[in-house]
Amino acid sequence: MRVSRLVLGAVIVAVALWIIVTEQMAGASANAVVNARLSTVRTPIAGEISMADRTFGGAVERGEVLASSVDRRPNAIRLNDLQMERAFATAELKRLEALATETRRVYTALQRRSARFTERQIAALELRLAHARDRLRLLGIEAAAGNPASAMAGDAGTARQSRALEEVDLLENALAAAEDGVFIGEGYNDAPNAEQRRVELRTVLDGLQADLQAAGARLEALAGRVTAEQVAVNRVSAADIRSTVDGQIWEVLAADGERLQQGEAVLRLLDCESLVVTLSVTENVYNRLSVRDTGTFRLAGGGETYPGTIGRLAGSGAATIYRHLAIAPSQRHLERYDVTLNVPGLSNDPDLDCPVGRTGRVFFEARPLDWIRDLF
Repeated sequence: MRVSRLVLGAVIVAVALWIIVTEQMAGASANAVVNARLSTVRTPIAGEISMADRTFGGAVERGEVLASSVDRRPNAIRLNDLQMERAFATAELKRLEALATETRRVYTALQRRSARFTERQIAALELRLAHARDRLRLLGIEAAAGNPASAMAGDAGTARQSRALEEVDLLENALAAAEDGVFIGEGYNDAPNAEQRRVELRTVLDGLQADLQAAGARLEALAGRVTAEQVAVNRVSAADIRSTVDGQIWEVLAADGERLQQGEAVLRLLDCESLVVTLSVTENVYNRLSVRDTGTFRLAGGGETYPGTIGRLAGSGAATIYRHLAIAPSQRHLERYDVTLNVPGLSNDPDLDCPVGRTGRVFFEARPLDWIRDLF
C-alpha cells in the first residue's frame, strides 16, 4: 500500500512538473493587442470646413458625408480668360456672318443686273442680225436683177454683198457666244462690269464661307473648354468630404468653420475591417516562427479564443510599421520582437464591436491545460 502511494505520488508530481514546464515553454506572447489601420480623411479643395460635432468612437460608413468644404473665392482666372476668348470668337463669327450676308446681297443684285444686260444684249444682237440678213437678201436680189452700171460699179456691189455676208456671220457668232454668257467685242471677251464684279464676289463668298466654318469650329471648341473649366471651378468651389472606410471616428483634426488648404487632414478614422493582433515575443520564440504559421489569440478577461495566421514578422525596434496603426507599441514592446497576427474571427464575431485596444495573449503551440481553459 505504501509503495503504491509513493508511486502514485511520484506520477502526480511528474505530471504536474510536465504541465508546468510545458506551459512555461510553450511559445507565447508577452503582450498582444487588437489593432487596426487608420485612414486619414483630407479635404480635396481649399476652403472653409463645415462639420457637425463628431464624437470619438462614433460609427461611420464608407461613402458617408462627414463634412464639406466651401471656397467662396475660387480661382476662376482661367475660366474668365476662356469666356473672354469665347466672346471675341462670337463677335468675329457675327462679323463674318454679317459680311457674308451683305456680300451675298450684292452678289444677287449683280447677278440680276448681269442677267438683264445679257437679255438686252442678246435682243440687240438678234435685231442687228435680222437687219444684216435683210441687207444681204436685198443685195442678192439687186445682183440677180443685173444692174446696167459699169463693171466698176459691179465690183463695188460684190464687195458690199461680201461685207454684208461677213457681218451676218459675225453677228451669228456673237449671238451664239452671248447665249453662252460670253460677250465678244473686237475679238475679246467684253463682259459687262456687273458680270465681272459678280465673278469676283463669287470668289469672295467662297473665302467667307471657309472663314465662317473655321470661326464656327473655333467657337465650338472654346464653348467646350469653357464648359470643362466651369466644371473644374465648380469642383474646387465646394466638395463633400466622405468616409473612406467602415469604422469609427478616431481623431478630429479640424474644427467647424476652420479654413484649410487642399490636402490638409480633417478626420482620422479607424478602419474596423482591418483588424489584426500586434504582439511581441522573445527572441527564442521569434526564431521558431514563420509567416503563415498559426496561432491562437485569447482575449484577456473573457477567455474567448480566436485562431489566426502570422502575417508579418517585423523583428525588434519595429516602430515605423505602426505609423498608420491605431495602437502604438510601448517601449517594452519595441525591446522585444514584433509579430502581426491576422485573426478573421475578430471581425466576424457579432459580440465584438471593433474591439481595437482590447488586450490578450497569443500562443503558437498547444498547451496541456487548453482543454480546461476552453471550458471557461
